[in-house]
Formats: sequence, structure tokens, C-alpha cells
Amino acid sequence: MIRLTLLASLLAASAFAASPDQWRNRSIYQLVTDRFATSDGSSPACDTSQRQYCGGTWQGIVKKLDYIQNMGFDAIWISPIVANLEGNTSYGEAYHGYWTQNINALNSHFGSADDLKALSDALHKRGILFSSQSNYHSECFISNYDNQTEVEQCWLGDKNVPLVDLDTEDTNIVSAMNTWVSTLASNFSVDGLRIDTVKHVRKDFWPDFAKASGVFTIGEVLHNETDYVSAYTGMKRFVCLPRPPSDDLVEVIDSVLDYPTWFPLVAAFQTTGGNLSALSATVQQAQSAYKNGEFMTGSFLENHDQPRFQSLTQDDALIRNAMTWPFVQDGVPIMYYGQEQSYGGGPDPANREALWLSGYVEDKPLVKHVQAMNGARKAAISANSNYLTTAVKFLSSGSESTLAVSKPPMLALLTNGGSSSNPSWSVPSAGFSANEELVDVLTCSKLNADSNGGVSVQGSAGSPQVLMPVSSLSKSGNVCSSLATGGQASSARGWFGGAVESLPLIAAFLLAGWAAQSSLIIV
Repeated sequence: MIRLTLLASLLAASAFAASPDQWRNRSIYQLVTDRFATSDGSSPACDTSQRQYCGGTWQGIVKKLDYIQNMGFDAIWISPIVANLEGNTSYGEAYHGYWTQNINALNSHFGSADDLKALSDALHKRGILFSSQSNYHSECFISNYDNQTEVEQCWLGDKNVPLVDLDTEDTNIVSAMNTWVSTLASNFSVDGLRIDTVKHVRKDFWPDFAKASGVFTIGEVLHNETDYVSAYTGMKRFVCLPRPPSDDLVEVIDSVLDYPTWFPLVAAFQTTGGNLSALSATVQQAQSAYKNGEFMTGSFLENHDQPRFQSLTQDDALIRNAMTWPFVQDGVPIMYYGQEQSYGGGPDPANREALWLSGYVEDKPLVKHVQAMNGARKAAISANSNYLTTAVKFLSSGSESTLAVSKPPMLALLTNGGSSSNPSWSVPSAGFSANEELVDVLTCSKLNADSNGGVSVQGSAGSPQVLMPVSSLSKSGNVCSSLATGGQASSARGWFGGAVESLPLIAAFLLAGWAAQSSLIIV
């Protein structure tokens, strides 16, 4: 199953693909191509329960790039791009792009090759990165996910829509896939690959595939245990690899989606009785277990495979606290389209609503929340050259319903007390300078650290607060600029200096079988 989806990111110079380390400062907006925007700007009805194509296209994305960029995102992840199964099935049509039929052709419902290239070009001009009977394993559907051989060699799907599994032990298949991904990345100026269902292919397949692509790779390993996922961030060297066997780890792929943290994240903020300590404990486990800690993970609250968070709770305070998390942790923030418009669809297919039905309104509370968090993160990166390599620490905050997340110069104060609560945080060792002037970037309210650099904060209505020194904010920036005392904002959202002129694209891939379930990243 090789499912191709694309992810794009804003670059300052499109002539150079970004390294994995350079991807750390990106912020990714994930969208479903068929549901994001139409070519002619129309707003057709779209009943998610019908699982039909609704009309979104690559041309439509081009016309709505301002909407994405105005929220502060500098990378986008779009749906798989290759030709899919046509017609209706027991599960509807392949509007999502995950039922690949021909990896050497594009999905004509989304547009032409020229349209896709035009999207890549448009992204790069803005500085945005743009993130398949002897060829298959014998028929068997996965029934035991504790059996890794079965997970890797049996099929996903069912008799209605079988996602047949490529024989990635066959050297001819391996060579063909490596050639294919190299050609695809080159033809469409891909900046990186988002690889779906990584765990359904043997680990030692991925290093050469990733190398052949020549771009950044981020993979989905859907599992709740850090020990299981950590094996995909680094594995013991095999005798067949060029270097002799040793105890050091070879990288499997550059990055993984942080599913082990997603599970306790949702549980922590879904109700006022959520366990915040389970969230912090999982993060600390991942920091130790993953090859590069949490720095090369993709952090998210929602995606196309899971119920939207706002289908689980309608408490505004819980929603804003949970949405804050991906922007204050160690990894790369990823936000699923529609979250900013308060979309609340449940499990697939309800969570794949048409965004045009929102009117793309920007003067909305959650849109502004996202703008503030993206701006604050960029300001923190600019203010502290070690920000992206400084691990998050959890500080004592005085209550089981509060969390203090420190990543200097940022201190995030979160709570799951809900809208009816008035939380307080007492953080005696917050790490600020004595009496330092601070600001909550979400409200632009000022306060001062105490003589020991600690803070005592009284909140209201269960709202999160994200504190930063006013000296770390720029007078020319877009975050509380009237209170800022710092210098000029960085002129480049991208990685190479100069004016922002390009938006990289990421495409996603899934190599579990013929159904091409992958995503691409284009710089």
C-alpha cells in the first residue's frame, strides 16, 4: 500500500532542499485535497457520510495559500497524489487518495501534472515546503497486531477493498520502489516524504528508500507505546549494511509522528478529570527512547484518521489548552485543517469536512490562537539559538489540574480545569531573570517574574497562558508588538536567509502494499 500525500513548507530559497535538522523550525498545516478548496472558488455541498469526491483540487489550494500563510504555517501536507481506484465501493469513492491503483499516474480528480507543478511552484515562491502475482505477499488480512511478521506481510483492508501488500523482501521490488520515489521527488520538486503505515514494512527497507528520495522523511507508526515507536527512529545495524555490526543505531527514517504522546494528550484535555501527569511521563519516556529525542517528531492533536478533538469536548478552554500543546513541545507542530474553524466531525468520514463551507473566515478566536502560537514559536526560535535543541522540562506548578511546560524563553501554563475554573500556577523555578518583564502572548497581558525568576499566575475561565520575556519579542513582529522590546523580527521564515519566497511541499507515502498510501513533502 503506497499512499502518496503531499506536505509543503515555506522556504526562503527554493533551490535547496532542507535537511532534517532544518525541518525542526517548520510548522505544518495538513489538509485533505478534495475538501480544502475548489478551482473556481465555489462552495458545493459536501455530505461526508456519502464518502464521495466533493471537488477540491490542487488549483484550489494555490488560490487559498494566503489563508494558510496568514496563520503562520510554513509547510503544508496534502493528500496522496497518485491515481486511485475509480468508481464507488462498499466504502465510497477514493476521494482521500489512499486506494492507489497506479503509482505512475496522478489522481485526475485533483488536477493535472501541470496543476501539481503549479502548486509546487506557488508554494516555493512563498517559501513554503510542499510534504504503490509475484510482486505481492500472499493474501492474508492482519488479525493479530502483536505478530510483527503478520503486521508487515499481511494485507490491510478487507475483501471489499483489499490493500494488497507489496513484497518488499524482493530485491527487484525494492529497486523499483527506490527508483520510483527518487523520480517522483525530482519531477515534482518534493521537499520531503510523509510515509504512512511505516510499521507495515520491515524496518531495514526504509533507510535505502529514504536515501533514494533525497529528502526529509516523516513516518506514521500508529502505536501507543514509546518503546515500539522508538525502534523506527533508530535500529541496530545489520550485517548487510555497509558498516560492521555494532551497538550504535542507524536511522530508519528522519522523523515519526508522535502517536505515543497523542493518546495521553487527548485523554488529558478531553475532560476536566484528565491525567496531565500521564502526558508529561510519556514525553519524558520518548525523550529518552527516541534516537533524536522528541526533536524530530511531528506533534499533532488531530488528523484524518482520528475523530476531531472538538467532537470529544465542546469546552472552549479545554480545546484551547489542547491546541496549544503542539506549539510548545519539542517536535514539529502539525495542525489538521478545519481545527481553526471549530470543525467537530467524529470518526472517519465525518472528520473530513469541506473547508469552503466555513468561508475561510480569519477573524475567529481559534484562527487568532493559532496565529499567536505560530508567531510565539518563531519568536522563541529567533530569541534562543538553542531553542530547537533544548528539551522541554515539566516544572512544578502546584496543582494536578495544571501543567508548566518550560522551553526557554517560553513557559506554557496549561490546565484541564475547564471553562468554569480559575486556575493558578505557582512556578518558583521558572528560569526567568529576577523581576523580568513578561507577557502572555495569547492575551498580551503583562506581568513580572519575582526576585528569584519564578512566577505566580492567577488565570480565569480555564484559559492557557504562554509566557515570554518582552525582550524576546520583536517590535516589528506580529506577537504583542506594542509591548515588545526586542529587535527586528527575522526577515526569513525559511532556512536560508533573505526574503520569504517559497513554500515547500511534503508528500506522504505508505509502502505496506499496492494501495499507495504515502505523503510527499515538496520544498
